[in-house]
Amino acid sequence: MNAVLELKPSEEILMRQASTERALVIDHVSKHFGGPSKLSMPGKKPGKRVAAVDDISLSVGRGEIYGVLGANGSGKSTLIRLVSTLLLPDSGSVRVFDHDVVTDERKVQRLINRVSVEASLFKKLSPMENLIYAARLYGVETGNARLEIVRILKALGIPESRIGQSVEKMSRGMQQKVSIARALLTSPVMLLLDEPTTGLDPRSKKDVQRFVLDLRDTHDATILLTSHDMQEADALCDRLAILDKGKIILEGTSLELKEDYANRHGLAALPTLEDVFMEATGHGLDQEDEDNEDTEGGGP
Repeated sequence: MNAVLELKPSEEILMRQASTERALVIDHVSKHFGGPSKLSMPGKKPGKRVAAVDDISLSVGRGEIYGVLGANGSGKSTLIRLVSTLLLPDSGSVRVFDHDVVTDERKVQRLINRVSVEASLFKKLSPMENLIYAARLYGVETGNARLEIVRILKALGIPESRIGQSVEKMSRGMQQKVSIARALLTSPVMLLLDEPTTGLDPRSKKDVQRFVLDLRDTHDATILLTSHDMQEADALCDRLAILDKGKIILEGTSLELKEDYANRHGLAALPTLEDVFMEATGHGLDQEDEDNEDTEGGGP
């Protein structure tokens, strides 16, 4: 299936989009890696030029949780980096609450925060010390920050007794929760979650997923989420896009995508989201795209 499937949005999504502004508009954006470069070593053959993101357009309404699904190397992490200003698009435009990520970089950075699959923390410091440091960088008053830090960490399932212990003594799941708490501390109006629950135990996953929903519902946050977890995407996302080789090949709500699959195959019961994904891409989430596998993890 090569064309983007255009499905009629559900009434709930239409109401959300009609009553809110555009939080994110990506317009014909492309990003390439490899190929000839001024920095290439003399006499060394340049690598193949690969489109990590290939002419992508999408729009996310304020307050939506928008999911991006794709195998390793499909372009989803590159897309997140483009929105977060860590990468510049080769063509097209990305606008966050009507601010261009290239010309209004600083304004965009004040509106967003990003959580990646790897928690980047000062391992010798405690969660409280890590988050106080982040609060000072963002100009958050220390006294207020301490109270908010305890509230967020406890909501994510970290006992108050662990908040003063060094991060290196915590499990990977707890470290990732601290990383998520750091992103939430600045109250971003847009949160970019790049596979935030990958590698977490089931309980930690549920803690994070529950907090993501709470953040959207109580703080009016817009969330762009990439995930390998089909159940997670099903449970959290208002709408989904499936990426393959840098292109959006399907877009719609989870229910719409399943109903379309069932109708085309004459099924009485709805398929799983994984069934939809595998038919659309021709492979599973664990299969890497050979053309893009060296580019998706690259960049900042």
